[in-house]
Amino acid sequence: MAAPRRTGQGRIPPHPDIRTIGLQQVLEALVDPVRRRIIGELYAAGEDLACGTIDLPVSKSTATHHFHVLREAGLIRQYYVGTSRMNALRLEEVDEAFPGLLRALVGRPDTARDA
Repeated sequence: MAAPRRTGQGRIPPHPDIRTIGLQQVLEALVDPVRRRIIGELYAAGEDLACGTIDLPVSKSTATHHFHVLREAGLIRQYYVGTSRMNALRLEEVDEAFPGLLRALVGRPDTARDA
């Protein structure tokens, strides 16, 4: 995997093009309850969250692994703000590739986030 690139906004880890991700990889990423919890937290927040602000029942190194799997599956985008690694749910991109998948996962109707 390529090293994070540097931009004027900081280091940005590599992110796959969602069009190159298959449904199998996305479902395998979402099978783990910790990763579903991360997706649910990001969805509910409606904004980008730092890794440390999501309360997870795993060690920091294990949490890092879970975030990595979600990023590689095209479900989240990560970037740095200072020393904080921020996480953004790629809702629009994922919804375009797999319509309704994330909304079904979090158990909310299409209008819940927009209300």
